Amino acid sequence: MSAPMKYLVILADGLADHPIAELNGLTPVMAANTPHIDALCAMSGTGLLNTVPASLHPGSEVANMTVMGYDAEKYYNGRGVLEAAAMGVELDKDDLAFRCNLISIKDDKILNHSAGHISNEEAHILIDALNAEFATDRVRFYPGVSYRHLLVIKNANGLIECTPPHDVPGSAVADVMPSDASGQNKEILNIVTDLIERSQKFLANHPVNIKRAQAGKATANSIWPWSPGYRPQMPTIQQQYGIATGSVISAVDLIHGIGRYAGLQSIQVEGATGLFDTNYAGKAQAAIDALETTDYVYLHIEAPDEAGHEGNVKLKIQTLEDIDQKVVKPVLEKIVNGKNNVTIAFLPDHPTPCALRTHTRDAIPFMIYRPNEKGDQVNEYNEQSVKQGCYGTLNGVEFMQTLVKK
Repeated sequence: MSAPMKYLVILADGLADHPIAELNGLTPVMAANTPHIDALCAMSGTGLLNTVPASLHPGSEVANMTVMGYDAEKYYNGRGVLEAAAMGVELDKDDLAFRCNLISIKDDKILNHSAGHISNEEAHILIDALNAEFATDRVRFYPGVSYRHLLVIKNANGLIECTPPHDVPGSAVADVMPSDASGQNKEILNIVTDLIERSQKFLANHPVNIKRAQAGKATANSIWPWSPGYRPQMPTIQQQYGIATGSVISAVDLIHGIGRYAGLQSIQVEGATGLFDTNYAGKAQAAIDALETTDYVYLHIEAPDEAGHEGNVKLKIQTLEDIDQKVVKPVLEKIVNGKNNVTIAFLPDHPTPCALRTHTRDAIPFMIYRPNEKGDQVNEYNEQSVKQGCYGTLNGVEFMQTLVKK
């Protein structure tokens, strides 16, 4: 009797892009030197996938939830609750959780969404200081990674509209402040806008920011809460797809949060930063090791998305070449060439085009390698080539259904 099939999903966040003039009309994926990704592609079936429902914003949380096989229109309830789950923050049913960035503001405009990729050490000092200054019985900040943190308001009711800061670099702060279109949630709106305004005055003269400014670095001179929501009710991946055990590997809290709700074990890899210096090789080895004991591994790599948000074409190409050499190469050597019973998917969650510096909802290119099955004669992986693939265009949960042949 053959061993049960296992599954490895390699998710290169924000990888897909648009043609770029300086690359003579190529995308970064086309321009990158990726012999191992292309070798895997030649053995795979390929296609396009729509990961973002028309009714939802093209955020990583929505798109990754889709790739994991969950109907985001049904289960998505804000990014904050997912990051809370990853941090081990238990939410009551009336706790409103926001993702809370530390951002940089200059001349009353949003300079960048990441406070210059502030270090964990500096960020945690600032979050502790914000709690000391502003926390109450209802309001509390929780420290995360780099610029990515959590704000929880207890005993809340309703939602307000908040703009993701990475969508509006260069915008006037006054134009993108949280709002209450319904007019029914003024209390929550007042709490959040008051915190934003008071944080700017408080953080401006904090020693961490004074030191960063002296070093020529972007200062973390404002908080920016966004993507609020209440805890969701999701079936596990075992209940949904019959996969007994699974793991998620990522440097990004929200990915671990989706995994927690899906019943996946979180694997933390030393040196995994979510940036361009991440421990690619360590993450790949962790995935290979996890497949020894679990049936499904979701290996998420954030670096291409960050390059897209920076608008840095060369850096985006470099991230893909790093993924090719340090992730896909060992997967080919140790899994594919080892004849293991592992189905492998490679794909982004959404495009983050360098020219736009934000996410789009365009269909993304994917490939699925199955042991003992031939590829579809698409020998290079990119946004255009997969249009000739055997899977055509899939929508939403059809990807996971196709992956597990459910």
